[in-house]
Amino acid sequence: MLSRISELTGRVVYNHQGNPVGKVSDVILDFERNSIYGLYIDETNPELVEGGAPISIPYRLVKAIGEIILLKTFPQYIRVNPEQR
Repeated sequence: MLSRISELTGRVVYNHQGNPVGKVSDVILDFERNSIYGLYIDETNPELVEGGAPISIPYRLVKAIGEIILLKTFPQYIRVNPEQR
């Protein structure tokens, strides 16, 4: 069980098929709702995210947290808009 949000940092996130997406580098908070908004991954798996680009994963997609973080669902492949780089 997590006792601090900071414990999420450094944990590996896996998609619903068991493939690693990347490590959590930061946690995005929603201060208006006092909740976690998402997980920021700055070095992603290039097999899942074009060019290994950084992404934010909405926290609502998290299925389980333990030694790893498992997602309920994740796109098969994410293409990155060149304007957003």
